[in-house]
Formats: sequence, structure tokens, C-alpha cells
Amino acid sequence: FSQAMKPPGAQGSQSTYTDLLSVIEEMGKEIRPTYAGSKSAMERLKRGIIHARALVRECLAETERNART
Repeated sequence: FSQAMKPPGAQGSQSTYTDLLSVIEEMGKEIRPTYAGSKSAMERLKRGIIHARALVRECLAETERNART
């Protein structure tokens, strides 16, 4: 999750969507360690959820902008 947040439309919706998919993939790797009680995995999962929510909002905004044109 070390990617910097980009302003909406900086590189287009395709890269935002690709970023979202990679964040979700990384989050999947933290599930088992979280169940096993790993505090660091739990923190990474929380950060991933926050990042994914921001990317989802970005994707939705981009979709709405494209629908208006």
C-alpha cells in the first residue's frame, strides 16, 4: 500500500481500477495472518481497506463524470 494517492483523473480510470484490484489482492494475503492473531497483519488490512475505499470513491467519481459526457 505504498502507492501515493493520485488526484482523480491523473492517469485515467483504468489505472485507478488496476490500483484497486492490486490493493484487494494484497488485502487477501493479510486475511489468514489476521485470523491467526497477527497485529501487524491486522493493521495492514485496515490500511488496505481505507485505501480501497478511497480508490472505489475515485472510480465511482470517474464513472459519473464519464456518464455525463
